[in-house]
Amino acid sequence: MDTAAIAGIVIAILAVIIVLRSVRIVPQARAGNVERLGRFHRTLGPGLNFVIPFIDRVRPLIDLREQVVSFQPQPVITEDNLVVDIDTVLYFQVTDPRAAAYEIANFIQGVEQLTVTTLRNVVGGMDLEKTLTSRDTINSQLRGVLDEATGKWGIRVNRVEIKAIDPPRTIKEAMEKQMRAERDKRAAILTAEGSRQSQILTAEGEKQSSILRAEGERTAAILRAEGQSQAIDEVFQAVHRNDPDPKLLAYQYLQVLPELAKGQGNTFWVIPSEVTSALQGVSRAFTESLPPSDATRDTAPRKDRAHSEASSAAKAAEEAIADAEATPRQLSAGVPDPLAGLSSVQNPEPAAKPDTRP
Repeated sequence: MDTAAIAGIVIAILAVIIVLRSVRIVPQARAGNVERLGRFHRTLGPGLNFVIPFIDRVRPLIDLREQVVSFQPQPVITEDNLVVDIDTVLYFQVTDPRAAAYEIANFIQGVEQLTVTTLRNVVGGMDLEKTLTSRDTINSQLRGVLDEATGKWGIRVNRVEIKAIDPPRTIKEAMEKQMRAERDKRAAILTAEGSRQSQILTAEGEKQSSILRAEGERTAAILRAEGQSQAIDEVFQAVHRNDPDPKLLAYQYLQVLPELAKGQGNTFWVIPSEVTSALQGVSRAFTESLPPSDATRDTAPRKDRAHSEASSAAKAAEEAIADAEATPRQLSAGVPDPLAGLSSVQNPEPAAKPDTRP
């Protein structure tokens, strides 16, 4: 092979190398910075790009998509001097490839350190309880500070999330005891409230029951009283309507007297003073002649029947007197014996002269 052929082959190889170094294909959502003779020249966008070989140098491509970085838990001291470990997650996106490449050497490490310092500054002004319950506040403050600080690096911080806040083990145990005590307290309160409500409802039920029972008894008593009143009124009206004479009333009075002595334990019988007038009325009814009336002008059978009824009444009066004499009696001082007056009427005897001796 002669020299010309060798030179042609070398030239072809150099041409291929030059072409390959002149063409750059950048993927989507990527960007590359071009340096010409060591100085920034331009930024390559997605697609086919041409550069001058051996003069332009393309630096490593930069990802323009949103990136997620999870940092290791960082110890942070709260306002009440408690050390807690806080684990954060950062969401950011490169908006300026030139600034991300030339303004900071390693923007990932810079964002991490900035997140730690900002987090300590924010959490240092809160106590433990507020730190545990104020994650949204911490996230918004972190995002505002980081977005402002990383703007010159060509990075936009979309959001910052607190993934975990771990207090010390002793604080966890104390918090668990406190939560258990709170649950026991709520359970005791609910139990007491239920018991109190149950007692109130039971008392209300008993109250309503007593009220209804009393109203029923009152209504029953009123109805019984009204019934007795109507019965007494009917009897009173019947008595006044039939206009009984005193002799009939005296006879009815005598019929009630034996009922007073029918009790098994009645060994002592007090005779009322009114029995004298009753017995005298009955005795006059059978010893005196009846006045002429429409009944005396009836026929003979009616006269015989009246005579028979009068005889029966007289016999009943004698039996009542005998029962009264057989029963022990106690009379009040100064009250005459009614049976003695009745016996004197039936068997008249001369009265004894009173003893005038001193």
